[in-house]
Amino acid sequence: MHDPLPASPALLPAGFDDKLPPAAEAEARSVATLLEVFATHGYQRVEPPMAEFADTLLSGSGQAVAEQCFRVLDPESRRMLALRADITPQIARIATTRLAAMPRPLRLSYAGPCLRVAATPMAAERQVDQVGIELIGPDSPRADAEMVALAAEALAAIGLTRVSFDLTMPRLVPALLDDAALPGPARAQVERALDRKDVAQVRAHAGAMAPVLEALLLSAGRPARALAALAAAALPPKAAALAARLAETVAAINARSPGLTLTVDPVEERGFPYHTGACVAVFAPGRHEELGRGGRYLCGGEAATGLTLYADAVLRAASAPPRRTRIFLPLEAPPDLAQALRDAGHATVQGLEATADPGGEAARLGCDAWLGPTGPVFLSQPET
Repeated sequence: MHDPLPASPALLPAGFDDKLPPAAEAEARSVATLLEVFATHGYQRVEPPMAEFADTLLSGSGQAVAEQCFRVLDPESRRMLALRADITPQIARIATTRLAAMPRPLRLSYAGPCLRVAATPMAAERQVDQVGIELIGPDSPRADAEMVALAAEALAAIGLTRVSFDLTMPRLVPALLDDAALPGPARAQVERALDRKDVAQVRAHAGAMAPVLEALLLSAGRPARALAALAAAALPPKAAALAARLAETVAAINARSPGLTLTVDPVEERGFPYHTGACVAVFAPGRHEELGRGGRYLCGGEAATGLTLYADAVLRAASAPPRRTRIFLPLEAPPDLAQALRDAGHATVQGLEATADPGGEAARLGCDAWLGPTGPVFLSQPET
């Protein structure tokens, strides 16, 4: 029996990748741009730790992602730690403890990696870089609209101007099925059918609620069509209140950001279990992965809404930002000229040994130019 071949040092677990040049810099610059847009709207940056005590991180809204969290034993405290799978529960903890005395509305932004035990149908990565905002305090359609408006503005700042925002109300279908009092097996069949958009199975298992659910299922798409179907449906009081709030949220988004591409799916239950109201998923044309997701939830006892962008997915959908021009500096290059190049936004690569062929050394180091006596000498004609 042969000994197994040693694993390559470059081999990583499934779902984990090294970010190499120039992709790592492109992501860092894009994340910085997103955060800068959020900052201009008054969102203050917080940075929670990667690990917390498990009984803290996985309480409240954190219960929704408990199965996706890695756990390790802390040798210092001898208590179990959990590595975050989502940053939103950490923001809720910070808002209700360390920032409990700050005036509301409380606007916070964040960025950082999250680790997940398993990949999901929508994402193969198990390390997901999140960039997001949370608005804590107000419970209003205007607050929901602010999440969508700022996400659109931030994405446009990195070149993603053609995105769609898919609005849902995850608690609507449960409210309808609660009112219908369907037996457990029938309810499970209906929920499965709605998830698969299977009209025939909805008719077969939804009983008296079938006509309403079928109408809502077929109305998904442009907001006017979906909201008209909701207005025409005979909804019980709780579901009617959720439908009215969804319509108010659409109106608030259109008032703040006319021209955004919106869709509404009244029966989609996509979202985390902690979501209590309108939710949104962000997509780009021609791509099937979510660029981001958010929605309304409870932050302790406070109303809150937020939206998280997934940096890897956003970068795959966006054009890479322009790469910095790399300029090789021969050993004798004047420091003031080198600084002027950096001030102009270029990257300089300092030579550490004398060379008789600065152009060849620049090419070897992957530079675009070298600094000659009168300025940069490009190895090829720069793009204009």
